[in-house]
Amino acid sequence: MTPDPLVSVLRLVSAALVRLKLPYLIGGSVASCSRGLVRGTVDVDFVARMLPQQAQAFAAALGPDWYAEPAQIRDAILAGRSFNVIHIPTAQKVDIFPANDDFHLAQLERATKGSLEFLGETAEYPIATAEDILLAKLRWYRDGGEISDRQWYDIAGIVATNPGLDMPYLEMWAARLGVGRLLARALSER
Repeated sequence: MTPDPLVSVLRLVSAALVRLKLPYLIGGSVASCSRGLVRGTVDVDFVARMLPQQAQAFAAALGPDWYAEPAQIRDAILAGRSFNVIHIPTAQKVDIFPANDDFHLAQLERATKGSLEFLGETAEYPIATAEDILLAKLRWYRDGGEISDRQWYDIAGIVATNPGLDMPYLEMWAARLGVGRLLARALSER
């Protein structure tokens, strides 16, 4: 049986990051589905500790089936913003967020191995913890103007399915990230 294109690209990007010994985790909607409620998702997000001078090696590690422009990757890392790579045979896009701030680095340190069984994938990958994906989703929700029902669904799902959340950690990072009000709202709606 041929794996879902999302699973195929997840495996390929993960393998490239592992070959280059670049610390990474799976975040975004794939992580929130793993740590909360499952919903349909069309892409996968990675957080990776990648330096600008590693852009060429990363593009090469992905190989010729990928649209991965080293100069664009390098420029994005230098600017502290995400970049994407596209698997040409499937047109599957992958977003990569360079670990360029304290929160990203904390996420990498705290990531735990897990399988993505909701995608039919039993291999284990480093996945953002429930607390870290909750904080990231709160930040994305805020940055998107606090209007995304999809982001709020993910936030509510994480809160609802994780009764043992590390509250001191959440409160500390929520204050640092400027999402304390949104965290309080999410917890009050539990």
